[in-house]
Amino acid sequence: MSRLDMTGRVAVVTAGAGGIGEGAAMALAALGADIAIGDIDEANGARVVAAVQALGRKALFRPANAMDADQQRALVAAAAQEFGRIDILVNNAGGVKHRNFASQTERNWQNILNLNLISMLAATQSAAEVMKAGGRGGAIVNVSSTEGLRAAPGFSVYAACKAAMISFTKTMALELGPDGIRVNCIAPDLIITPGLAELIDGSGENMSDQARYTPLGRSAKMEEAGDVIAFLASDMASWVTGATLPVDGGCTAAAGWHIGETSGEWALYKA
Repeated sequence: MSRLDMTGRVAVVTAGAGGIGEGAAMALAALGADIAIGDIDEANGARVVAAVQALGRKALFRPANAMDADQQRALVAAAAQEFGRIDILVNNAGGVKHRNFASQTERNWQNILNLNLISMLAATQSAAEVMKAGGRGGAIVNVSSTEGLRAAPGFSVYAACKAAMISFTKTMALELGPDGIRVNCIAPDLIITPGLAELIDGSGENMSDQARYTPLGRSAKMEEAGDVIAFLASDMASWVTGATLPVDGGCTAAAGWHIGETSGEWALYKA
């Protein structure tokens, strides 16, 4: 049997109706897992459910607002009730809009915290309880961002949440390790999602402009993030826990280096 085979396992994916969440759901289903997804987008949630079912896997959709910790807990509970177990949790919920810190209010801070951090804490606590009770171990994969690894002007609180997610991943790897639960994290960048497209459009650039920031010379599809998530959730990564893996085409390695618009060569801090 392949160590990538997930037949009989159940995965919960938060914000799974599109973007990286959809990529994760489809990658896990392709390897044999049954999928429970939560999202506020019911139409696209139904579409992803149908796509999972077309692969011959069971699927569940539950409306779940990532701003509401109780709804994340309810998603986990619904999956456990429907499928009788949870083996994988993908904490994908999150989002951000550009706004300098000086212009933010306390309400802005709380909304960003709820969406990007509190939702993960609630889902993790609930899923870990189910995994422990099942006695089979499990895998949790958190979707952070390269903004959690570097400064992010205009995205200060969001970046703080993503950095906290990376730290939380390490601590949970220690706390949950004795129960056979592995906890890892990815830090994506330039993955084509509706949220990223909106941010880039608002900056006056387009997706093709972003290619000069990556050593691989292109942006990525959501499936490419989904495949890495599936790997970390699989037995192929059975000795990997507490790790954060950049899934960014080399953006983190490049740091300030980019392809100059005029020279066509790698440049540092120059156009």
